[in-house]
Amino acid sequence: MRTDHGGGVPGSTTFAQTLSALKREGSSILLVGRTSATAHRAACHRLMGDGEEPRQRLYIFTTGTETCGQGPSTDQHGETRVLSQENEAGVAASPKGLPDDVTETVVGQQLLSTLGTAIIDDIDDMESDHELEPGELRLCFDSVTPLLREHKSQNVFRLLHMVTSRTRQADGMGHFHLPLDRDSDYVRLLEPLFDAVVEVRRTEEDDEERLEQRWHLRDRDAESGWIEI
Repeated sequence: MRTDHGGGVPGSTTFAQTLSALKREGSSILLVGRTSATAHRAACHRLMGDGEEPRQRLYIFTTGTETCGQGPSTDQHGETRVLSQENEAGVAASPKGLPDDVTETVVGQQLLSTLGTAIIDDIDDMESDHELEPGELRLCFDSVTPLLREHKSQNVFRLLHMVTSRTRQADGMGHFHLPLDRDSDYVRLLEPLFDAVVEVRRTEEDDEERLEQRWHLRDRDAESGWIEI
C-alpha cells in the first residue's frame, strides 16, 4: 500500500488507521538517520505531497550543511513559501534558483525566537489565505541539527514544541530532518514532541540502490519494519 504520507507502509489495520488519523488531525514527524541525503530527500518529497492535489507548502532552511536539499519545484500545485536563516556571511540557507512564484523570507540566525515568530506568521498567513483542508498544509524543517549545535537543547525543544503545536492546530503535516542515529541522545530528547519517528537509510543490493524507511508510531508503540520509500 502506498500513501501520500511517505511511501509504502505495511497493509495492517493499525498502520492504515493511524496514518489516516495523522493526515486528518494534523501531525509532526521526526525524520532521522545518519545516511546520505538521498534517503532524506526521497522521504521529504513524499511527505510534502507529490500528487496533483493542491498543497500549501512551507519550507524552512536553517544554517549549516546537514540538509536534505529538497526545495520547491515548478510542478507543485498550491502556494509555496520559503523561510531561510542567514549564515554568518549574510547568505540565505535556501537552495539556489527558487521558482519565481515562491515567496521567501530571510531571518537572522542569532535568536530562535525570531525564527519561531516568522514560522508562526507564515502559517497564520497561509491559513487565512486558504480554506485549508486536513493535511493540506505541509511543512519541511531542514534541518534541526544546526540549531542544536548553535543553541541550548532546551531552547530548541521549546521552538519545536511551538512549531509542532501550531502545525497540528492547522491540521497540517510537518516533518523535521535530524540526520542522527535513532538512538542518539538528541533524538530521544526531541521525540516526545512528535507523533512518529521515521528512520531512513540508503542500502545497496546487487549494485542497485535501495532507499528505505522504518516508521515508529509513538502513540501505539508500533513500528513498520524496513520498507521501500
